[in-house]
Amino acid sequence: MKIPMSWLNDYTDISGITPEEYNHALTMTGSKVEGVENIGDEVQNVVTAKILSVEQHPDADKLKVCQVDTGSETIQIITGADNVKPGQIVPVALDGAILPGGMKIKKGKLRGLPSNGMMCSYEEIGMTKEDFPDAEYGILILDENLPLGKDIREVFGLDENIVEFEITSNRPDCLSVIGLARETAVTFNRPFSVKAPEVKGADGDINDYIKIDVKDTEICKRYSAKVVKNVKIGPSPKWMVDRLKACGIRSINNIVDITNYVLLEYGQPMHAFDLSFLEGAQINVRRAADGEEMVTLDGEQRRLDSTMLVICDAKKPVAVAGVMGGENSEVKEDTKTILFESANFFGTSVRRTAQKLGLRTESSARYEKGLDPNNTEPALLRACELVEMLGCGEVVGGWIDINNAEEKQNRIPFDSDKINNFLGCDVSRDDMVKTLTALGFTFDGGDVISPSFRADVEGFADVAEEVVRIFGYDKIPSTLMRSETVAAVKTRSQMAEDKIKNILTACGMYEIITYSFTNPNLFDKLCIPADSELRNVVKISNPLGEENSIMRTTGLSSMMETLARNANFKASDARLFELAKIYLPVDGELLPDEQQEIVLGMFGGCDFYDLKGITEALLDGMNVLKYRFVPLTDDPTFHPGRATALMIGNKQAGVLGQIHPQVCDNYDIAGEVYAAQISFKAVLEAAADEKQYKPLPKYPAVVRDLAILADENVLAADVEEIIKKKSKNLFAGLVLFDVYQGKQVPEGKKSMAYSLTLQSDEKTLTDEDTSKTVQDILDALKDKLGAELR
Repeated sequence: MKIPMSWLNDYTDISGITPEEYNHALTMTGSKVEGVENIGDEVQNVVTAKILSVEQHPDADKLKVCQVDTGSETIQIITGADNVKPGQIVPVALDGAILPGGMKIKKGKLRGLPSNGMMCSYEEIGMTKEDFPDAEYGILILDENLPLGKDIREVFGLDENIVEFEITSNRPDCLSVIGLARETAVTFNRPFSVKAPEVKGADGDINDYIKIDVKDTEICKRYSAKVVKNVKIGPSPKWMVDRLKACGIRSINNIVDITNYVLLEYGQPMHAFDLSFLEGAQINVRRAADGEEMVTLDGEQRRLDSTMLVICDAKKPVAVAGVMGGENSEVKEDTKTILFESANFFGTSVRRTAQKLGLRTESSARYEKGLDPNNTEPALLRACELVEMLGCGEVVGGWIDINNAEEKQNRIPFDSDKINNFLGCDVSRDDMVKTLTALGFTFDGGDVISPSFRADVEGFADVAEEVVRIFGYDKIPSTLMRSETVAAVKTRSQMAEDKIKNILTACGMYEIITYSFTNPNLFDKLCIPADSELRNVVKISNPLGEENSIMRTTGLSSMMETLARNANFKASDARLFELAKIYLPVDGELLPDEQQEIVLGMFGGCDFYDLKGITEALLDGMNVLKYRFVPLTDDPTFHPGRATALMIGNKQAGVLGQIHPQVCDNYDIAGEVYAAQISFKAVLEAAADEKQYKPLPKYPAVVRDLAILADENVLAADVEEIIKKKSKNLFAGLVLFDVYQGKQVPEGKKSMAYSLTLQSDEKTLTDEDTSKTVQDILDALKDKLGAELR
């Protein structure tokens, strides 16, 4: 929000305060100043001057030689402008002048004759056609009554410091000159006063002109109105135009300018209706009908619905409440009678309406932050005062005020000692009372009462903040902490996450982080059946789009999207992992079950065994002692025959393998892709917190090679399990070093060659010991798997 400092000076004395001091002090007390700009800094040494004579240049048909009186001397200026005449008052840039854009004016010669300056157009002094709508092209012709030699910045109000504030959403009272003037006064300990508007009024009764009915009192908390007759539409005075322009608002006409002026001054949005266009001489504040339409002041057709509040006459909408007026009731040049509206609307409703219509205005920006219902009356009277001050109408007697706002006082116990103890400072009770009183607070017994325009002050901490921000955060003495600090300790789950990331990173993989919001079409792309539980999802009630409309139930979809993106970017390979959150709905529960999956994904220069090896490294590193892999053929996302289920104990904890070619096609990935999904919870529960120490063996080990002949569908894992079980406490290691199917092996059979290491902690093993153990193994293999020694 931009405010000229001279406007603030109407309510508090800021003389002697430099822009730099103001900037720092207001920022320190909570009203952040983005910067202070002097709009006339780019214009220097430009003054008003009078053209005494105009003659043709002897050596140039398009140039004129002018004698110009600057008030202190007569100088010669050569110009090519066609609209200069003797007797005109014009802006003249003297020798050494600076113009916008860094242009410097120096005296010199044109076609042999000296020229000691330059007469300026409005553009050359940084102004626009909007500032001079009636100006002709060429040199700017000024008022003939202006004194000569006057700095042009003073003539056009360019010598003004403009302060730009960043107002936080909890301080709508500071979206006004009065609110910022109050903050300024308290910050610099200067007096602050707001003169009550004085309206003389004229004969007549407002009730003879308009009837007002507020049908929705929940959204419209207060509706105040006055009527002005014998309106004279015309331009606003220069001082008002300059102030509006400094705040970034273009002057339109005196009536519209008054509403904008009050908006800036009081922070209260207002609107002026041409009373002749209000059919039935009525105002009805109601919700719009679904499909109802109107054209707003910007000329756009707006389609309304029943969630929006509108201002209507007897038949039609004439304004979208709190957002923008309608084209069918705007003030025009022939307007004779107007209705001033000053209302208070529910901020949330205004924000939603503005969002739906794609129409955010100065008014809606204020309403949506929550305005003070008690501000409608003074703002309305101020508008009427300005009407009389500008002589642009007669204010009809009486006013209509429909007030449905709750009159409540926010009383907060006031304890200065408690505040000082809370803040760690030493501010006297008298200073606290003085500060709070200056900010608009009142006291009643042991309570402090926040003003109606400070809805953000709700409790003790808020009152303490008001005290300390004026006292100065920089004045709070530094103190040591008064209690022992406790070092933050990560949970077992957090430490497990860190360990998993370290293990996978050490395996050459890169971590990714993806959104939990995802697209419903992921199930089709992953070839997940229609009756799968994974399709039971949490739906987002207000999604940003269809592609982010549900919460994912599998992390594999995000991994596939990331792999596809890398493949499309011509990456030759990828090794990625993610600890992905998934969300599983729970019957009868409002919130879903939030779980984590360890998702691995890779392509390029890898195969199933690379993925299996990384998975084993992960499980071993997490100290998961009992796990095994079981062939998996019924998962439609994975290639049948090239996928396996990870079993931890007797429960399936994940799946890994090659992604089905159809799924790869769905994601537009050429080549083989390998992925794994592992339950983080299952790994965490199975991970042993302590590793068992095993001393170095005292006795030598015995290595026996076993070539087992078994059916081709017998799993190596089942063979290894029997060997480990029958080796009992002598088992020290087992390696499968060869699998063979060929001429020397019967059809339907395979040969599996193992290197078995046996070792005792109590003695050196004899041939009898090892032979007995080997025989027990062979007997068990034959009995359970039909396998025998080759």
